[in-house]
Amino acid sequence: MRIITGTARGRRIETLPGDDVTRPTAERVKEAVFSAIQFDIEGRAVLDLFGGSGQLGLEALSRGAARAMFVDASADAVALIRRNAEKTGLAENARYLISDYRNYIRKARGRDRFDLIFLDPPYAMHALPDALDRLLRGGLCNPGCIFVCESGEPDIFTGQEELAAAFHIRKYARYTHTYIHILTRKEDSGDESDDQRLL
Repeated sequence: MRIITGTARGRRIETLPGDDVTRPTAERVKEAVFSAIQFDIEGRAVLDLFGGSGQLGLEALSRGAARAMFVDASADAVALIRRNAEKTGLAENARYLISDYRNYIRKARGRDRFDLIFLDPPYAMHALPDALDRLLRGGLCNPGCIFVCESGEPDIFTGQEELAAAFHIRKYARYTHTYIHILTRKEDSGDESDDQRLL
C-alpha cells in the first residue's frame, strides 16, 4: 500500500496481517474514491472512524486536509496507524484513539466536528447503518459533511428507509465485492441530481 499523491506521495504504509481486523482498501478503489472527492479535501477536518491501517485518513492529510482523527477498537491497529503517520511525515496533524466507534461518537458529542468522514468497517460487522445514524444524532458533522462508505453489500442502509431518507447518494460504484457510497446529508444537498456512478 502507498500514498497516491500529495506531500507524502509514493510513501509506503504497513498493514496488519489478515483481513478480519484491518482489511485494507484496494488501491484502485482508493484511487477512484479520492478522484471523486479531490476538491473536498484541502483544509478539511477528517474522521477515519474504523482506521485500520490509517490509509484513507493519511491519504487525505497528504492531499491537504487540516487534521485527521483516527479511531479503531484495536490497539494494534492504532499503533500501526501511528507508525504509518510518522513514516509518511503526516503525524503532526493526526490524532489517535483506541475506542469502539459507539463509545467514540458518544464521548465526542459536542466536542469534535468533521467535514469528511471515512467509514470502512470490517464487512462482517454490518456496522454502517448504526454508525451513520449515531454520527447524525451525535452532531459530529459540519454543514456539507461528506461520508465515504465502503461495504460488502449494495444497500448500506439495510432497508432502513428513515435513515436512507436523511442522505443523498452523491456517488456510487461497485468494484467486484466492494461497494462505495459517497453521501451527503439531504439537508446540506439542496436540489442535487440523481445518484451518479464513480468513473
